[in-house]
Amino acid sequence: MAAKDGDGWAICERGHRHWGIHGASGLLIVHRSEGGDPHVLLQRRSWWSHHGGTWGLPGGARDSHETAVQTALREAFEEAGVDPGDIRVEGVYHDDHGGWAFETVIATAPVRLDAKPANSESSALEWIPVGEAAGMKLHPGFAETWPAVSGAIDPVLLVLDAANIVGSRADGWWKDRAGATARLLGQVSAQLEYGLRGLPGGTLERWYPRVTMIVEGAAKGVRPVGDVEVVAAEGSGDDTIVETVRAAKPWERVLVVTADRGLRERCAALGAEVIGPRWLLDQLT
Repeated sequence: MAAKDGDGWAICERGHRHWGIHGASGLLIVHRSEGGDPHVLLQRRSWWSHHGGTWGLPGGARDSHETAVQTALREAFEEAGVDPGDIRVEGVYHDDHGGWAFETVIATAPVRLDAKPANSESSALEWIPVGEAAGMKLHPGFAETWPAVSGAIDPVLLVLDAANIVGSRADGWWKDRAGATARLLGQVSAQLEYGLRGLPGGTLERWYPRVTMIVEGAAKGVRPVGDVEVVAAEGSGDDTIVETVRAAKPWERVLVVTADRGLRERCAALGAEVIGPRWLLDQLT
């Protein structure tokens, strides 16, 4: 394994030639302003490159030791000077061509980053309204995936009903509710490093959602771990979950994990989606 060991041409089962022996990935950065349309950062490829003059994403060949996210972040820094600390990765779209794949890493930025060409592979970088992107001269591969990718750019807020999730598996949680909740929290935090799969109705291969866990009763002393926010309910845990759903950003897709029928109905009435604990527990190691 070595840097740039992915450089080279590959032929997919469709008979197309692609750059990247181990596949490739690119970074799609999305910015939303309050009350405004979302914009995406697009790169115009230099004339000498493959499909030069078209618009697409900062990206390139994946090295054998890299994940799709690592490749996309590296390439965006090399080609556009994007600092990984200025964005938040939200998900990965997998475009399989048979024997070769391109993975679009979707990320969000709180501001329109002042990105400029950082090497000769880019001739321009511009923030484009999402609704206008389809009308541009897009890289053929990007144009093919854009309808699916553009429909999956909304970030996800995952709200966890900790008491209900803990109570759904018979592991002796009733002997130590706080300990069982802490174990669940640690497992969720660890899984987020790899992403979550199988989001209902989703098109992405993996998601990296913003996660809020609501705790109550004996578990109120559990402290946050990693990127998981922990909210201790002052009163009813169900009421706190409902308020968390209500406080979500307008563009966030909200998914609540609970099996409580009454809570499911209250959250659904606010436009949130609801799924049972098994979906989450099956992914945890």
